[in-house]
Amino acid sequence: MNLFNKVMVFSVGLTLVFTLVANLLPQVEGEAPVEKQVDIASLTMDDFVAMGESLFANKGTCTLCHKPPPLGRAPDIEGVDMVAVSVKRLADPRYQGGATDAAGYILESMVDPGNFVVAGWGKKGSNDTESPMPAIDKAPIQLSAMEMDAIIAWLQAKDGNEVTVSLPSPEAAAQVADASGAESGSAPMAAATAEEALTKYACTGCHSLDSNEALVGPGLLNVGGRMTPEQIRQSIVDPNAVLSEGFAAAMPTDFATKMTVSELELIVGRLAEKKQ
Repeated sequence: MNLFNKVMVFSVGLTLVFTLVANLLPQVEGEAPVEKQVDIASLTMDDFVAMGESLFANKGTCTLCHKPPPLGRAPDIEGVDMVAVSVKRLADPRYQGGATDAAGYILESMVDPGNFVVAGWGKKGSNDTESPMPAIDKAPIQLSAMEMDAIIAWLQAKDGNEVTVSLPSPEAAAQVADASGAESGSAPMAAATAEEALTKYACTGCHSLDSNEALVGPGLLNVGGRMTPEQIRQSIVDPNAVLSEGFAAAMPTDFATKMTVSELELIVGRLAEKKQ
């Protein structure tokens, strides 16, 4: 084979490698989220409930953990009547919060999830005193009061219960739009640090970062010493490609469509540093 042919074969091979790598990475960075234009002046309660359902599945990232068993990493709140469940939890002797009704309990569970941890769903070793769930009114998810009310409205309405939250006023909606720069129901803001990304995608709910103790998934104390950055990346975007011995397929398979490239690389870089 002459030099020209060798160069051509090398160039074609290199192109194929770059194409393969590009297809493995999430293809969402730079794409603007689809925004729902909401006319607050004509907003109905049905619209508000629909907004809550969209927020639950998208910006709130709730469905990353709240799934039916065996994949759920938190209670399946879509599959139960949350109003009835909330009433039971308010009567639980372990409840020490300040809510007096179901709507108040649901709101409290979003902004202060450690206030009452459902038995069996706390961080391992905490005896159900610590919740793995982040406060969703804080960065990086950062839902507004109006958006959380919309989720409460949906959780009440989906099982035929009376919706007790009020529709937002035009003034409240304007403040949300000014603060966020986007309409409710859009994608959450991108994480700016590895810690924010790990929190946003609830990684620590299943993996211990500070030990090799197995939770739902293997511990990640020295994952950077066991896996290359490429292997770590693959374990996130295609988690079922190679399963750790003794662990079932439980990790969400849609991170490649939810994470931006920058968020993925923040997580990969942070885990790759963990070598001991």
